[in-house]
Amino acid sequence: MEKAVNEGEHREVRDAADGVWSGSWVAERLGVELAGDGRLTGLLGLALRRNPKRAHLLVSNVLGKHVPQSPSVVYGYGVELGRRVRDLLGDDEARRAVVLGYAETATGLGHSVADGLGLAPYLHSTRRPVAGVAPAGGFEESHSHATSHLLLPEDPALFTGDGPLVLVDDEFSTGNTVLNTVRDLHGRYPRRRYVVVALVDMRSSADAGRLEAFAREIGARVDLVAAASGTVRLPEGVLEKGQELVARYEALSGARGTARTTPTGPQPEYERINLHWPAGLPDGARHGFTPAHRTRLEAALPAMAARIAEALPDHARRVHILGFEELMYAPLRLARELERTTGIEVRYSTTTRSPVLAVDDPGYAIRTRIAFPAHDDPADGPGERYAYNVAGAGFDAVVAVVDSAGDTPALHAPDGLLARLAEHTPRVLLAVIPSYAPERPSMLPEPLRGPAFSSYAPEEVGWLLQDLSDVTLEAPTEEREEAIQSGGAHYAESLPVEYQPSEEYQELFHAALEESAARIAQAVGVVTETVLEERSPRPVLVSLARAGTPVGILMRRWAQHRHGLDLPHYAVSIVRGRGIDANALRWLARHHDPRDVVFVDGWTGKGAITRELAQALEEFEKSDGITGFDPEIAVLADPGSCVRTYGTREDFLIPSACLNSTVSGLISRTVLRADLVGPDDFHGAKFYRELAGTDVSVAFLDAVSARFPEVTDAACAQAKELLASDRSPTWEGWAAVERISEEYAIHDVNLVKPGVGETTRVMLRRVPWKVLARAGAGSDLDHVRLLAEQRGVPVEEVDGLPYTCVGLIHPKYTRGATGADGKAVSL
Repeated sequence: MEKAVNEGEHREVRDAADGVWSGSWVAERLGVELAGDGRLTGLLGLALRRNPKRAHLLVSNVLGKHVPQSPSVVYGYGVELGRRVRDLLGDDEARRAVVLGYAETATGLGHSVADGLGLAPYLHSTRRPVAGVAPAGGFEESHSHATSHLLLPEDPALFTGDGPLVLVDDEFSTGNTVLNTVRDLHGRYPRRRYVVVALVDMRSSADAGRLEAFAREIGARVDLVAAASGTVRLPEGVLEKGQELVARYEALSGARGTARTTPTGPQPEYERINLHWPAGLPDGARHGFTPAHRTRLEAALPAMAARIAEALPDHARRVHILGFEELMYAPLRLARELERTTGIEVRYSTTTRSPVLAVDDPGYAIRTRIAFPAHDDPADGPGERYAYNVAGAGFDAVVAVVDSAGDTPALHAPDGLLARLAEHTPRVLLAVIPSYAPERPSMLPEPLRGPAFSSYAPEEVGWLLQDLSDVTLEAPTEEREEAIQSGGAHYAESLPVEYQPSEEYQELFHAALEESAARIAQAVGVVTETVLEERSPRPVLVSLARAGTPVGILMRRWAQHRHGLDLPHYAVSIVRGRGIDANALRWLARHHDPRDVVFVDGWTGKGAITRELAQALEEFEKSDGITGFDPEIAVLADPGSCVRTYGTREDFLIPSACLNSTVSGLISRTVLRADLVGPDDFHGAKFYRELAGTDVSVAFLDAVSARFPEVTDAACAQAKELLASDRSPTWEGWAAVERISEEYAIHDVNLVKPGVGETTRVMLRRVPWKVLARAGAGSDLDHVRLLAEQRGVPVEEVDGLPYTCVGLIHPKYTRGATGADGKAVSL
């Protein structure tokens, strides 16, 4: 390996234009200097780029990204760095390590470092989301033109060990990228040791101490391994001068140095090379690459390189292997094998997303630029891509190596990459490597949607539930109460008989809706604006079925009204004492970033569900190794002061609490019973299609969302005030419930249901004992008073009650029976 590196150093000199440093053009015009290690000018050149954050670009001569280079040199530098890391760690620690490279520039370098380390699995970040693969983390690269990195390991346990994490990037400058990564991962998967690896350490004196200070802050050891070190000296005003210089040169002849012509005629002719890539072998480390994968690749490389050699023209003496953005390692290994087994002069580089000015001058690192449209349907939309220093380099043939995700009509179009290459070389060949997609079979079905399940429009909510509509689950209220209180059955194992509201009660609902619609609309606006500002700019709303579901739909409608956002919204089951539906969490993690998920509920009572969710997510993280779900619930009303994200802390009537399924899409409360819900099933619920004649679900939503325009300014102003205030939960509601439980000799906080919404539930679903009403409570309690009258329940006015009302469940039911047939249940 040492021989390869030394040979590479000789090649670097020979490939340079008559010994002219490829950074001199920028240095002379902008006053930029490289200072430090004497090897720096051999490793780095300088160029200018269209980037508002940093004008200059350090262009590596040994990375294989922008500058075509001998693949032995590129691979040799990475392997040598990996060997140094192994010497630093020792074999025992090296076996427990994980190597992480950065997209797109350092994916191949990181892979080579992992090869030198020899014993550790490798993963690189990616800017390409992959359907069905949940991110295990992510971070931002502050100076880059494209910042968001995703971590998509096939095995989430890749990060759960406590062995060293080796982070590999092409250059270590400010340290921001590494610190962002470590901060994100250390919070999720803390470990004792990190090793930072870079081709060049270019930190300024101001940045030099940040890594050590950060290591002390997190209580971990952080080492740095680099091939060379130095600093970049930037004169004052260099960013503005650089931008002016880029603008001036791009204005000359349509960006001088850009090799681009107007496409004419038919599509270019080229030959496909069937590499016979081994089935199931990852094309790279987007989802992880293990030592076992490396062994398979090593065995297959000679035959694949031979197929490339066979396809080359007989006269070819100088050949370029061109990789594709993040796909750097596989083309590099193919190029090195071709170089090793033939007498051909092989050079290697890859295409890139990074826009760099091209200037055809020996003292400038980017002499030519081929521009072409993106051809892999990128998540951030269409855009221009580039191949640098390929045009005019005198290659007899260029072999473009792409993954199958990039083998699209855009690649083959008259203005696509293949056509552009054909303008500058006599022969173009194409090798396509199958894009590896982790096989994650799931027995979980897609969400249920209306009108087949619920009366809501299909885009309003997807129910992560199973349909139990054909199962008889209802039992008389008193029978259920006996079973629940005796411990004979859990409340989620049966359903109450659906309350059929009288005409008088329905009139109360409509009057309450008319009176409170604007107040609800404003609260919806406040909580949605808070979520968008604090939690995620594109949250995934996950309502807790079923009281949270109308609120989730209203929040989704507000995001559309105010911001033009089309947010995903799902409803999941959470059961007190049993936790949240773990299969629903698994489905969400496979389809979305858990960090974007915001759990939504209608209101808080004493905060039992808030605590239930936090505990359930902690247990889920331990069992499944999936992190990122935030247990903080966003609610419309938080009278119990249990959460930080709310629309109001007033305890007022939310009309959706007045009814059951007929204001919740005709969906029942959720059901969790062992004979109906297996370990691989979602929790269940029923769709009461037969109640369509009394359904007011959509009418409720429309009445509230119709008031959005008139409350928008007030809601945004209130949200701004709340965001600047201390919203820490005081849990005063829980304290009040404990006090009431003892004062009324109930001795069970589960039988005390505080707030208008919870009291209404007691009246509709349980056996109520009495209602405590705040003295002077007005029309917010009209429906409660009516229900109390109908059921013969006393309403007792209480001074100083922190809630508008509190419902007390009758504590006398102690004999156990449950189910529609009333039979005793033995658990």
